[in-house]
Amino acid sequence: MRKLQKYITPKFIRKYVKIYKEEGFKAVVKKGGWRLVISIIVFYLIRDSIIYLLIPYLIAKGLIPGF
Repeated sequence: MRKLQKYITPKFIRKYVKIYKEEGFKAVVKKGGWRLVISIIVFYLIRDSIIYLLIPYLIAKGLIPGF
């Protein structure tokens, strides 16, 4: 499972995941700042919007053939 996680986790987050596992959330905020936390939230919000909203909409409209 560790190898798969290496490919799934974005590169800019890996360092902070390691810090989170070793030292906790407070250490991540202290070392990365709130800007990092907001960046992670925005990254996943955009990613999930594409996966769960945009792609099904395009499939329903027939703009993505083959489904």
